[in-house]
Amino acid sequence: MVFSEFIDEPFSPLTAGVDEVGRGALFGPVVAAAVILPPEVWDDLANSGVKDSKKLSEKRRCQLAAKIRRVAWDCQIGIASVREIDRLNILQASLLAMKRAILKLKPQPDMVLIDGNQEIRDLFIPQRTIVRGDSQCLAIAAASIVAKVWRDALIVRLAKKYPVYDLTNNKGYGTKKHKQGIVSYGVSPQHRLSFSLGSRE
Repeated sequence: MVFSEFIDEPFSPLTAGVDEVGRGALFGPVVAAAVILPPEVWDDLANSGVKDSKKLSEKRRCQLAAKIRRVAWDCQIGIASVREIDRLNILQASLLAMKRAILKLKPQPDMVLIDGNQEIRDLFIPQRTIVRGDSQCLAIAAASIVAKVWRDALIVRLAKKYPVYDLTNNKGYGTKKHKQGIVSYGVSPQHRLSFSLGSRE
């Protein structure tokens, strides 16, 4: 993959890419990452295989997440809790997690590129939404990788506390074993009560 496949180049060097993971899960928070990449690392990251995190193996995601964190000007995580998801709805909670990640960045970006088609309210930083941004924008792809690795690590830690849901393997998503665990043992404090068992895979 070469950098010319991405659209970051027309934007300011102080442009942040933002993406979230965990929207469709039954368990755990939604997690967003915001990343500012210096222009001199764009080609190297693209050639290293940075792309939509869902298209990478777990091992490769971990390797690339570590590299992204080393070379980024800044990289921050924002989360919205299970209770916030239930109170606000998953879309608004996802946007809240993105906003929290962005506001932690130092320096603050001149522009924010957001995966999806929903702008973040009251951000006060110019923003552009990009549908399938993790396939079109290097900084968003980098954010998707960092967010996925961070959230997966959190769920694996929580799996030790809640072993009956097979979380190590499903990362909180609604697999057959996960749903059976809910039927047999009930929900945990980290389950999203606003999600029905049949609504997510």
